[in-house]
Amino acid sequence: MNPNNVLQIVVFLVVLLAAAVPMARYLSNVMDGSSRVLRVGGWLERGLYRVAGVDATREMSWKHYAIATIAFNVLGVAFLYVLLRVQGWLPGNPQQFGAMTVDGAFNTAISFVTNTNWQDYTPEQTVGYLTQMLGLTVQNFLSAATGIVVVIALIRGFARHTASTIGNFWVDITRVTLYVLLPMSMIVAAVLMSQGVIQNFKSYQDVPTLQTTTYAAPKLDAQGNPVKDAKGNAVTVDTPVKTQTIAMGPVASQEAIKMLGTNGGGFFNGNSAHPYENPTPFANFLQIFSILIIPAALALVFGRMIADRKQGIAVLAAMTVAFAVCVAGEVGAEQRGNPALTALHVDQSANAGQSGGNAEGKETRFGIAQSGLFTVATTAASCGAVANTHDSLTPIGGLYPMLLMQLGEVIFGGVGSGLYGMLVFAMLAVFVAGLMIGRTPEYVGKKIESYEMKMVSIVVLLTPLLVLVGTSIAVLSDAGRAGILNPGAHGFSEILYAFSSAANNNGSAFAGLTVGTPFYNWLTAIAMWFGRFGTIVPVLAIAGSLAAKKRLGVTGGTLPTHGPLFVALLLGTVLLVGALTYVPALALGPGVEHLMMMGAH
Repeated sequence: MNPNNVLQIVVFLVVLLAAAVPMARYLSNVMDGSSRVLRVGGWLERGLYRVAGVDATREMSWKHYAIATIAFNVLGVAFLYVLLRVQGWLPGNPQQFGAMTVDGAFNTAISFVTNTNWQDYTPEQTVGYLTQMLGLTVQNFLSAATGIVVVIALIRGFARHTASTIGNFWVDITRVTLYVLLPMSMIVAAVLMSQGVIQNFKSYQDVPTLQTTTYAAPKLDAQGNPVKDAKGNAVTVDTPVKTQTIAMGPVASQEAIKMLGTNGGGFFNGNSAHPYENPTPFANFLQIFSILIIPAALALVFGRMIADRKQGIAVLAAMTVAFAVCVAGEVGAEQRGNPALTALHVDQSANAGQSGGNAEGKETRFGIAQSGLFTVATTAASCGAVANTHDSLTPIGGLYPMLLMQLGEVIFGGVGSGLYGMLVFAMLAVFVAGLMIGRTPEYVGKKIESYEMKMVSIVVLLTPLLVLVGTSIAVLSDAGRAGILNPGAHGFSEILYAFSSAANNNGSAFAGLTVGTPFYNWLTAIAMWFGRFGTIVPVLAIAGSLAAKKRLGVTGGTLPTHGPLFVALLLGTVLLVGALTYVPALALGPGVEHLMMMGAH
């Protein structure tokens, strides 16, 4: 870490935390109905309720809220699946892309509805403009809104007492989409367009290249079949290429919600390393900021809604400390690079001890510091967008994003999902503390009893189960091992990363693993669905249970949950659960890789 790297990280964190305060105020006001913007858009909101037949004054129990959440997202999967299967017959498809395969369409539909955006296809060669907008971009909004409304319901559970309801799902998701995600996306998209992100509906453009490239192409006969010589070898002819096809499309509008909703699915295969998605250092800074601003603000929303702002600050402090440590570790690991390669490039006379670091797979526009910051942000949140190749990270550099996902992506986390995951860990932390001192655990005035701990256990243990079982199936089966391009420890890391990403709804990947096969499409789809909704249902159950309880007053025996001691306890609980669950697997992957690298193998 050099002073320049430290300065970039500090400036980013200062801007993020400063912006989180007004953002939290706005979010709180929107969700409690006191924001002035509701008066401006009230006519549209009320019209949507009339069309949908929603009674906005009627709240739901946690069970009805959960049913509405699941049903809404099942319909989203069905709609997107059909759209992907029939896109060849739809307009808005200038390149005339055909239908996705059955397993590919199912995986993609599950992926975008669960806020994972796991893309095992090349978007600019597979999906038309209408499908991008009507299918993928719409789900970017709705999956993000789903995460936010679930955490708002959980916060209401803490805030209310002796109540049987936790809100109205249809009202919540309408307000989040209409007043939060939509206007913010319009602003971010406009700024991105000012930086050079494209937004058009043109057909792909064939442009002349600066120089002619010649490659050996198979010679074809009149029927289009490859011609072979007397020995059965394919005959090739030198083929000059003087043009290049440049993909076009409505990129900025998808890019904005891709980041703000911690979705991560790119319009192009290069994702945020593509110059049409992320053209400048400022655009890169804005994209990282967009990933984290809503998750950071939601921590403060928690404090505002329960009328104890110190609680929200404590949660935000825990997230920020862990995030800063991970960024420092990530950038430091990449800056050190591979010692064997560093030794080859050091000029012993003039630059002894200096190294350019691990520049492989990184955009020279952004450098190691911004690449490291992006890597940690996208995996600390459940975003999955990438501005550099994660498969090219050093073993320790690859360990940080993998571990951040395995911890449940609670270090800021996805929009909504990060905070409700962190609040689950907070309940676990006070339960452990209660056992130590022999008291019934309490958190923000609510007793944490056996029912809540059963639900907490499901949330905490489900994703590790999906990750480790999925990884085991893949490494033990021929179909799973067939996708590995880098045998050995790194091949294992690629599979472990893939299931960590899928089950925790991230969507990034070590690109060396070929996952566009029926085996991985079906298996990762299962991991994505249950990783998302297998945790949402118990979280809503916790919300309903807490809402029905009385609010307890603070006594001399109450564990303070807003000071440095609790922040340390909370982070320790998160790390302890992650360490106990994943250390053996991480030792077989990144651990072995690091030892091999240090041994110059």
